[in-house]
Amino acid sequence: MIGALRERVTLQSPIRTADGAGGAAVTWDDGVSIWAKVEMRGGGETPAGERLEARALVRMTIRYRSGITAEMRALWQGRAFNIRNLRDADGRRRFLVLDCEEERP
Repeated sequence: MIGALRERVTLQSPIRTADGAGGAAVTWDDGVSIWAKVEMRGGGETPAGERLEARALVRMTIRYRSGITAEMRALWQGRAFNIRNLRDADGRRRFLVLDCEEERP
């Protein structure tokens, strides 16, 4: 499996700053760059105004590391992917599987 981790992915964490109107502005802080196996898992369409917007679904497998949450996102090939689900691949803390959906531009 280690040899299949050929793609460079950067994990980012959200930084929320109060906007003074009761909300928050979100910026992204680059965390760690890691090697991953990236598999396209299909796509989907969601309504965006009066048109449908296509989104890619990917599965990223990385070496296990603590501290990764579903609030984070991954950058791959200049595209941002929101982490929708994550799990320990075999329960032995060797690999972490991230199911991701491409972020709207």
